[in-house]
Amino acid sequence: MSDAPTEVAVHRSGQPPGRLGFFTDTTVCIGCKSCEVACKQWNDLPADGYTFGKGRRSLDHTGSLSSSSWRHVHFVEIAAPHEPDREAARAALGAGAGGQLPNIPATGALAAVREDVDLLAMADGAALPEAEIDRWLFDSDVCKHCTNAGCLDACPTGALIRTEFETVIVQPDICNGCGYCVPSCPFGVIDRDPYDGRAAKCTLCYDRLQDGLEPACAKACPTDSIQFGPYEELVERAKGRVTELHARGLETAYLYGAGDEGADQLAGGLGAFFLLTEPPERFGLPAQADSPIQANMPAATAAGLAAGVTAAAAAVVSLVFAHRRARR
Repeated sequence: MSDAPTEVAVHRSGQPPGRLGFFTDTTVCIGCKSCEVACKQWNDLPADGYTFGKGRRSLDHTGSLSSSSWRHVHFVEIAAPHEPDREAARAALGAGAGGQLPNIPATGALAAVREDVDLLAMADGAALPEAEIDRWLFDSDVCKHCTNAGCLDACPTGALIRTEFETVIVQPDICNGCGYCVPSCPFGVIDRDPYDGRAAKCTLCYDRLQDGLEPACAKACPTDSIQFGPYEELVERAKGRVTELHARGLETAYLYGAGDEGADQLAGGLGAFFLLTEPPERFGLPAQADSPIQANMPAATAAGLAAGVTAAAAAVVSLVFAHRRARR
């Protein structure tokens, strides 16, 4: 919703733009999916259809990021506590412990995330399982544009590149559809188009950045849950937001992927990072994220050196024997 940052305009004058990124504040996301619609409209992505049930949360018809969904609003339903837990939570709140904001119960009072129900597989006349939803969590997921991008390391053709904005994009005219990038992403973001096999994912609206515009999803977000701008400014803004939430009693708020000592365990830091109030796994995000390519690099490097030394030694031995035969 904010104006495009000055760094984008500076880029148009020929000066280096610096790193740009996303900061997603999940505490103000309302699950409207405006970002999904804007992303599809701007990038001319096909519709996914509407799926109700089939292992997906009832209102989350997108399900996940894919080659045709570069933004995905994750719906998490938190089941209401059982009555004994409810009473314990009330007692704790009455004593001044636990959550201080409305609808934020005491620590430990929440039940686990409700399991999805495959409604289409249920027998005719079967009763729906009883479940009282206590609250929802929303998170607009997207490509993380990692500092150490596994997809970038795995690409054998150079189709994946890092731009002048330090974002990672796919060049579709160079991609050969090998798919090596897909298992190399620890977040399960990048995907292959089912029709032509080429890889596809969020570009952080690279074409819009070149024209001094903010990405379509951030422009469409009505609550500024998705914020776009110079990376370092976003990190400082996000830290301030965490401090504000802590002061208001939401002490579980933290940054995922930037601004703390653990950020380097998430692909070296994320160009698109999040403010969360629950463990990352609840949002479908890993606690640690190392690309299989990068995790095996030391071993692969050692093996490569060993193989090189062995090959060199074999070549020397062959030359020695060849020289001896020639002298005979």
